[in-house]
Amino acid sequence: MNIGDVAARSGLPAKTIRYYEDIGLVKPLRSANGYRTFRESDVHKLAFLGRARALGFSIEDCRGLIKLYEDTERESAEVKKIAEDHLTRIDAKIAELTEMRATLATLVHACAGDHRPDCPILADLASKQQNLKVKQTG
Repeated sequence: MNIGDVAARSGLPAKTIRYYEDIGLVKPLRSANGYRTFRESDVHKLAFLGRARALGFSIEDCRGLIKLYEDTERESAEVKKIAEDHLTRIDAKIAELTEMRATLATLVHACAGDHRPDCPILADLASKQQNLKVKQTG
């Protein structure tokens, strides 16, 4: 199969497939003229990577997951550890985003949004910038 066929079947753009090849996640065969020749197993691996990336796994996580996917002697505990670590990172990001949203919602609510120049949003952003400068120079 050529890269266009694999892209259509795996749901990944050809550019992504070439990138995954460059970083060693997939290793298609090469014909005598240098063209990539993909096997059915490459299509499955690329679809697997696409799904893992859609779930937010990092490239390094994907590298570990692919290695475990190909290892028939794997222990599911290793797979679970990678997934649990990723879930912990997602939970931390959700908490961070929730805090950001609450702060921004408070600021938006406090801003009159009228013709007057005073704005709590800009004041807050400026005060946070001042705090950063003090921390960096202090």
